[in-house]
Amino acid sequence: MQPTLLVLAAGIGSRYGGLKQVAGIGPGGEAIMEYAVYDAIQAGFGKVVFVIRHAIEEEFKSRFSGKFDDFIAVEYVFQEHDSPVNGITQWPPREKPWGTGHAMLMARHAIQEPFAVVNADDYYGADALRSMGEFLRHSCTPTQLAMVGYLLKNTLSEHGAVSRGVCEVDANGRLLSVTEKHKIRRDAEGIMYTDEHGASRPLSGDAVVSMNLWGFPATIFEEVERLFVAFFQANAHLPRAEFYIPSVVNQLLHEGKVNVMVLPSHNQWYGVTYQEDKAITERAFAEMARQGKYPVPLWSKIPPKA
Repeated sequence: MQPTLLVLAAGIGSRYGGLKQVAGIGPGGEAIMEYAVYDAIQAGFGKVVFVIRHAIEEEFKSRFSGKFDDFIAVEYVFQEHDSPVNGITQWPPREKPWGTGHAMLMARHAIQEPFAVVNADDYYGADALRSMGEFLRHSCTPTQLAMVGYLLKNTLSEHGAVSRGVCEVDANGRLLSVTEKHKIRRDAEGIMYTDEHGASRPLSGDAVVSMNLWGFPATIFEEVERLFVAFFQANAHLPRAEFYIPSVVNQLLHEGKVNVMVLPSHNQWYGVTYQEDKAITERAFAEMARQGKYPVPLWSKIPPKA
């Protein structure tokens, strides 16, 4: 069975200052997420599901509809702050959706096979999608998950602080925990983050972090729904509370329900967290095209499948 790529593209992009999901970054005007789709096709994925908001549907589909349909099956699902979830009947007023875990849950009825999750605004690298595709085809089970782990020093923005899931990994490459750290940045003291009390704390540049490239079986949706309902009941009164995928994985690890294999990557992260990141990422994609890693325009050649 061919795995599916789930692309989280419903974010608002407040730090970037625009709809970064559709921003032209590649030398042929490609958006970052097009490279994830291209790499997934090469890695043997059979379908891509985009999570978007109704407010961006027209712009999103006018940009991408028909672009990859000849190469891979395409579906759309929607994430709103009041998107239906079993067990929840009344939603509080809210300006933004409920986070990446809630976004993933919106694809429950579109995915029945093993799948990978990616952010629309992050570049992961062809080898990362290839190794994840191999895992999903051959090793993924209801209790065996996977995550691609990056080195923190390769994932920082030069233009502002970022959030990352900092991982604890055992000697056998199994994930023990992943903790969301916020306001991670380089300063005179090294790589620092701000803890929940507002204090600056150091982090190692060689720390393994999650960039939200996860591999799951379709059975994970039952657990995500259970955990989201519990989260909602505890946090419905908080207008900015978010339900993150790492929180799901941490809870399932704590309950002893899953194991998570960490697939290592030494790739350099590229993305557009901030508007100033765009020029750096544009240069990186231009260089990859010059080296022959990607055609220009990207969809001018049918990607060879694995």
